[in-house]
Amino acid sequence: MAAVLWVGFGPLGHAETLAATVEQWGLLGSWAVDCTVSPDRDRGALLTYEIRKDGRVMYRRNFGDAKDENEVVSATVNAEGLLNVMVYFPSLQQTREFGLMLEKDGSLRAIYNRSERGEYTIRNGRYVKSGAPTLPQRRCSE
Repeated sequence: MAAVLWVGFGPLGHAETLAATVEQWGLLGSWAVDCTVSPDRDRGALLTYEIRKDGRVMYRRNFGDAKDENEVVSATVNAEGLLNVMVYFPSLQQTREFGLMLEKDGSLRAIYNRSERGEYTIRNGRYVKSGAPTLPQRRCSE
């Protein structure tokens, strides 16, 4: 009986850590639209996700002229494989949520990005202001 309960409820009882979620999903590392271009606010940032020794997951943004570091506070994967990430940005004094999808070619695309008030900058894989699709990001070596 115990074995049946363990098999039936084992995955439900195992709370996966934030670090394990982002690692297993494949988020860790540095990403950019074009890894050969130096980070620049207009031409593309270098975005890095890493696990610190203390177990915290950090999100670093390098815009060339500006850099910041922010803590990932949660990450979950939905049934379609979308990684829903929440990041606290001290400089903005807000938490933002974004959805990321790994494409078949290994690239990463932003599907949505919204503030804690529900204001979208990206919705359904498109920038709200321009309607242009988000560009795929490639994994870079730093």
